[in-house]
Amino acid sequence: MSKPVISLVLHGHAPFVRHPEQALAPWESWLFESISETYIPLLEAFERLDRDRVPFRVGLSLSPTLCHMLTDDILVHRYLQYTDRQIEFGAEELNRSAGDKSLHSRVKLLYDRIVDKRILFTERYEKNILKGFEHFQRKGRVELLGTAATHAFLPFYAAYPEAIQAQFEVSIAAYRGCFGKVPQGFWLPELGWSEAVDPWLRAYNINYTIVDAHALVFARPFAKKGSFYPVRTPQGIFAFGRDFYASVDIERMARDPVYRYYRRDQGFELPASMVAPFLGPQGSRAGTGYKYWAAGTDGCGSAPYNPDKAREQAKAHARAFLDARLSRLKAASRLMDGDPLSLCAFEADSLGRFWHEGPLFMEALFRQGAEGGEFQFLTPSEYLCKQDAASFQTLLPEFSSWGNNGYGETWLDASNDWMYRHSTRALERMVELAERFADSASLKERALNQAARELLLALASDWPKMLYKQEFSDYARSRVEDSLRDFTAIYEALGSNYISTEWLTRLERRNNIFPTINYRVFRRKQQ
Repeated sequence: MSKPVISLVLHGHAPFVRHPEQALAPWESWLFESISETYIPLLEAFERLDRDRVPFRVGLSLSPTLCHMLTDDILVHRYLQYTDRQIEFGAEELNRSAGDKSLHSRVKLLYDRIVDKRILFTERYEKNILKGFEHFQRKGRVELLGTAATHAFLPFYAAYPEAIQAQFEVSIAAYRGCFGKVPQGFWLPELGWSEAVDPWLRAYNINYTIVDAHALVFARPFAKKGSFYPVRTPQGIFAFGRDFYASVDIERMARDPVYRYYRRDQGFELPASMVAPFLGPQGSRAGTGYKYWAAGTDGCGSAPYNPDKAREQAKAHARAFLDARLSRLKAASRLMDGDPLSLCAFEADSLGRFWHEGPLFMEALFRQGAEGGEFQFLTPSEYLCKQDAASFQTLLPEFSSWGNNGYGETWLDASNDWMYRHSTRALERMVELAERFADSASLKERALNQAARELLLALASDWPKMLYKQEFSDYARSRVEDSLRDFTAIYEALGSNYISTEWLTRLERRNNIFPTINYRVFRRKQQ
């Protein structure tokens, strides 16, 4: 290949948050904000690029929990209610700002965008934005990757193969149900890699995965081509190293003073009487989506937001980003054989929900790359197909993640270590149940399937991460405790041979993820 290659991979994930028993549950707004600020704008960017025949390629991982919530009837209905409240609030804001021309124009822009997004969601995507991503996958523009069922940090469960087995099997079944095929690539949750994960990727016929850069820097033997070229693991899985400097550049660019400041929302500034539709239990406040301020030079949302300046800055940053990649790739090409690659992997929300101009930035990347003719954008699979099979070095990447300091402390420190003795005990009990009730049916089978759901939810990496960051700590703790408590109740009910059908039905309706799950995924593999 004569041109430098960039592979852009986004990871879309959200913890399973669904509270049908509670109206205006504040935590559900995380999903609603991601739909409005990340996924619909990304699809809009894809539509514009496709309409203008601009070649683009994107790898996209959509977690099973996110996919389920995006298609859940209750959450879809609540998202529409959420956008309706935004539209009603926007109409009041237009009246309130009528005397301030500058503010009024900013309100009008946001109001029109929210109306447009609601129309797109209901009419263009028929209340299921997964259809949009599947459409671009069929066109060869987007490559969808799989990831673990409930986003567990897999290296921590190396001693419990049944847990990793369940995360893979349930995930692949969910992926097949959504997209009708098995993924070629697998996004390891939190980019958590260890030697123990390698055989599982091979067992489920995964072709490639992504690791953080230092996994290759400290590999055994060391990676001769660094993170500029994929390697082959001992099990034959291709491992791409993430471009460390690309992630640093994105974090720096997203903090530019002209970009919209995502933390300053009218829902937290106006009197409670003016944001009443957005008030949760006990008067707790929530975001309205109306954000009128740029980050400013102090980084605290002190300057009026100018969308035209922000759009131009996104284009300028796209040019600087491409130039930085080009410089590094040219330097690498002089020191190695083969075609160097910059694999830029990010959280999808970092190019949308937490960086409003992120989708514009990404669109500008593809447009400028096509106009200059200096780059080609490929998905990981396309890149692999263009390489000589004998060119890949075989090595063992080092244990790593993209968490704080690059290893496992984000998911295991004094703030969250208490949960693992309970979750591993529950794992042992789940394996025991799967072995003891291998041929159960009817009510017992329902209970066992629900026990498997509750255990998988308790293993999610989101809860220890929240505790580590001290963000929504009470909620994270309650979610782990509730799932383990419900699992234990099922375990004891099966032991006493009495199960309350009414209680089980309520639990199934609340935590309805993985409707086709089979608890036997926790059975031990026969040697």
